[in-house]
Amino acid sequence: MATGIPPQVHGPQARAGRVLRRWKLWLVPGVLSALVALVLSLLYMGGILTPQDNLHRMPIALVDADTGPPLPGHRAPLGAELADAVAAGTPPGQVQWERVSMAEAQEKLSSGKVYGALVVPEDFTRSVAALTADQASARPVLLSLTNPGTGSLGSSLAGQITQAAAHRSSATLGKQLVPAVPNASATAKLLLADPVDVQVKPGHPIGRHTGLGLSAFYYTLLLVLAGFLSANLVHNGVDTALGYADSEIGPWHSRRPTLPISRTQTLVVKMAMTAGLSAVTTTMIMLATVGILGMDAPHPALLWVFSFCACVSVGIGVQAINAAFGTLGQLVAMFVFIALALPSSGATVPLQATPSFYRFLGAFEPMRQVAGGVRAILYFDAQADAGLTRAWLMILLGLVIGLVFGFAMTRYYDRKGLHRMVPVPS
Repeated sequence: MATGIPPQVHGPQARAGRVLRRWKLWLVPGVLSALVALVLSLLYMGGILTPQDNLHRMPIALVDADTGPPLPGHRAPLGAELADAVAAGTPPGQVQWERVSMAEAQEKLSSGKVYGALVVPEDFTRSVAALTADQASARPVLLSLTNPGTGSLGSSLAGQITQAAAHRSSATLGKQLVPAVPNASATAKLLLADPVDVQVKPGHPIGRHTGLGLSAFYYTLLLVLAGFLSANLVHNGVDTALGYADSEIGPWHSRRPTLPISRTQTLVVKMAMTAGLSAVTTTMIMLATVGILGMDAPHPALLWVFSFCACVSVGIGVQAINAAFGTLGQLVAMFVFIALALPSSGATVPLQATPSFYRFLGAFEPMRQVAGGVRAILYFDAQADAGLTRAWLMILLGLVIGLVFGFAMTRYYDRKGLHRMVPVPS
C-alpha cells in the first residue's frame, strides 16, 4: 500500500563522487543529450537562416489591368509588356507568378493562396503618355499588395519581390522614355529616368489583435504543446495510479499496488482521459487568448471545435508513441510533434522559402496541418479552400493513424505475453 514514507536503507550508502566516476552512467544520457542538441540546432537554424536563397515557387499574383491605348511604336499597352518582363525577369523556380485578373487576385489574397500581388492599374499607359507629353498631374503607379494573413515574413518576402520587380520595370521604362523626350529639362529627365511610383498596400488586411499575422502560429503552438504535455501527464499519472511507476513529491516516495491490466486496456484508459482533458485545455487556451488577451477570433465556436479536435489528435498520437516505445516514447513524440514540426510548420517562415527537406516534412507533420486550419479560421473567414478542408482531413488522418498504430502495438505486445510488470498482491 502507499505509505508516503521513503524506504529505509540499511548499511553504508554510496557517495555521489563514487557514482559519478562510473563512465557507463554518463554514456546513454550523454550521447542522447549531444545528439538532441545537435539535431535541434540543425533543424531550427537550418530552416530560417537564408529564406531568400531557398525560394521555391512562391505564389504571387501578377495583375495586368492596363487598358491602353498602346503608345506609338508599341503593339500593346505597356502593362502587357511590363507583366511579361516581370515574369521573365525572375530567376526560374523562385517565384510562381500567377497572371490573373484583379478580382481573381483579390480572391486569392483573401483565401491565402498567394503571398502578395503586383498590380498594373488600368490607366498605366495613359499616365506614362501624359508624362512624356509634359501633361502629367501624377506619376504612373504600380501597386505592391501584401498579404499579412500569410505571416509577417511571408508577406514581407512577397513585398520585397514585387517592389524589386516594380523598381526594375521603372528603370527599364525610364531607359525608353528619356530618349523619347530629347528636349526635356534636367528635372524632367530625372523624373523620366525613374518614372513609376511604387505604392505598397495591404491586399487583404487583418485585425489589429493578430500579432501582425503571427497569432495563428502561436495559437497553433499552444494547441500542439497542450496536446503533447497533457498526454504525457496522463501517461505518467495513469502509470503511477496503476502501480507501474513510483510517485515522488518532494521527499515523499510511494508505490501503489500494481493493478493487473493489459497494455491495450491501459492505452484505452490513457486515450480516453486524453480526449476528455482536451476539452479542458482547449477551453483554457481560448479563455486566455480570446477572452483575456483579446485575440481577434471572428469564428470562436468553430475555432473551439477545431482546436479540440487538433488537441485530441496530437494527444492520441503521443499516447500511441508512448505505448509503442515505452520510456523512450516521450523523446520520440517530442521529435514528431515539436522538433520536426516547428521548422516545417510554414507558420513563421513560408515553406516556399525553406530547404526541400522542410517542404517534405510539411506535407505530413501535424503542426503544419493545424496551422493551416487556424490561419484559415482567424484570417481568411474560415474558407474551406483557404486550408481548412485540408486541415480537417489531416487531423482525421492523424487520429486514425494514432489509434491504429497504438492499438496494433499494444495488442501485439499482449499476444506475445510481454507484460509490463508482474502483478504484486496488495
